[in-house]
Amino acid sequence: MGTAAALLLVSLLFWTALVVRASHVIYPELQSLEAVQVAMELRTGYHFQPPKHWINDPNGPMYYKGLYHLFYQYNPKGSVWGNIIWAHSVSTDLIDWVSVEPGIYPSKPFDINGCWSGSATVLPSGVPVIMYTGIDPAERQVQNVAYPANLSDPFLREWVKPNYNPIISPDRSINASAFRDPTTAWFGPDGHWRLIVGSKEDMRGIAVLYRSRDFKKWVRAHHSLHAGDHTGMWECPDFYPVAVAGGSRHHRSGVDTLELRDAAVAKEVKYVLKVSLDLMRYEYYTVGWYDHAKDRYTPDPSFQDNDYGLRYDYGDFYASKSFFDPAKKRRVLWGWANESDTVPDDRQKGWAGIQAIPRKIFLSRSGRQLIQWPVEEVKSLRGIHVNVSNKAVKSGEYFKVTGIKSVQSDVEAAFAIKDLDKAEKFDPAWRNDAQGLCDRFNSHVKGGVGPFGLWLLASGDLKERTAVFFRVFKTNHTNYVVLMCNDPTRSSYEAKDYRPTFAGFVNMDITKTKKIALRTLIDHSVVESFGAGGRTCILTRVYPRKAIGDNAHLFVFNNGQSEIKVTNLHAWEMKTPTMNQPE
Repeated sequence: MGTAAALLLVSLLFWTALVVRASHVIYPELQSLEAVQVAMELRTGYHFQPPKHWINDPNGPMYYKGLYHLFYQYNPKGSVWGNIIWAHSVSTDLIDWVSVEPGIYPSKPFDINGCWSGSATVLPSGVPVIMYTGIDPAERQVQNVAYPANLSDPFLREWVKPNYNPIISPDRSINASAFRDPTTAWFGPDGHWRLIVGSKEDMRGIAVLYRSRDFKKWVRAHHSLHAGDHTGMWECPDFYPVAVAGGSRHHRSGVDTLELRDAAVAKEVKYVLKVSLDLMRYEYYTVGWYDHAKDRYTPDPSFQDNDYGLRYDYGDFYASKSFFDPAKKRRVLWGWANESDTVPDDRQKGWAGIQAIPRKIFLSRSGRQLIQWPVEEVKSLRGIHVNVSNKAVKSGEYFKVTGIKSVQSDVEAAFAIKDLDKAEKFDPAWRNDAQGLCDRFNSHVKGGVGPFGLWLLASGDLKERTAVFFRVFKTNHTNYVVLMCNDPTRSSYEAKDYRPTFAGFVNMDITKTKKIALRTLIDHSVVESFGAGGRTCILTRVYPRKAIGDNAHLFVFNNGQSEIKVTNLHAWEMKTPTMNQPE
């Protein structure tokens, strides 16, 4: 029996032994105990989270001396935001994690009121450096640097903050309360370092650009790297190179910013600028060109450079941070998923927030978008496996996938559409409102082609269920639009939970094969889905009350007129890794 189960049994025996009462009496202590049991069942099994308390932004991810490092915003005193420090964990494989001493915490005048988000840069000498936002005694947001106390320690347990901090302070033209989250620095062909800090002027988001020769003295450039009108504050900016198809390296490979010292490499990459929108609480990105001589970033014309732009994830995914992994020559993306239950729920659970599964991220062959996919190491957790092949699902039908415990699982499915002609007509006015479209045409609303997909974390009677599905619309006789949705509106009996639908359009030509693929990582209270090979990604938090543990089930459904066929469905139970045990 596990520790949690033993504690639960002891508690039950204790309360049962207190006294025999009339059956109609409501026992608050037993209701509380039931809530604790549900909270235990909702805790994720293989997503990153500490044993207890609040977490938010991933900070300073890097690879050093054979270990992956992840710092993250953490409240060591409770399950709500506050008292923020940089907690620190290490891993050999991005799956099993060990917690070590906090990396950064308030200790000097330049960060005495808080240590907020930042990034890590590995210098050409191999020395890792952390850049982070500190809150000084005047409540100004200033940028600071920290170095390892012992470079021979692969765990990087201790960090030193030089007394010459802050290295970047807001000048009079900058809003000192909106000036944060320095990026990983990059080294230009001219031998100067550069980084950006997120800021705003009124409703204009700004990536403020700084340069340095020695990583100590930083000078603000005369112009920003880039800016966006009507977007509000740009938090947690990320700026990095990506390989393009047809270059000297495979387009799926990552590019280290240190390689940009080579002018030849600098000419055959594009750049990604991602910003987190403080007002909207979601992110968008563009891909474009960076002029090293002029220090100007220009998005490609095909990318919307505003809050209607492409997103890494159309769900509960924020404050993301990427890093180059030199061990596997890839770029890895981390993102924070907040809770969507209530603050009292979080206090009762004793924890709040997780990190999404780390994703490999790269530019598509067409150059029109980024592709994301769970890092390959996740497959090491796969256990018991079931497979369904060539199973037709007619209009209004569904079937249960049996043989595994799906509450903690990895599901890959491929669907073939029999009759695209049944697709409903697409209104061009819907183009910038996928979420509103999914809310209007949710999984319960019958359609032409779709909704079809998965019901997961479903109770046996289907009164609780979360839907992940596709719906196809036609713009004319030859062109189609594919919508992907996560619909948690029936995920829980608990009425207080925030249960919005999340959705994004899938950039694909469905007419070529009439097939579409879906991978979904299910982990108790998180549903993380990747459509069409990672073209569209959606993460949702859900809090079922009945569909927990062994009572959580997996179904395939079709609520459209066109028949669909499950050409292949593979589902695996997922084992639980070591998750932030003390060193």
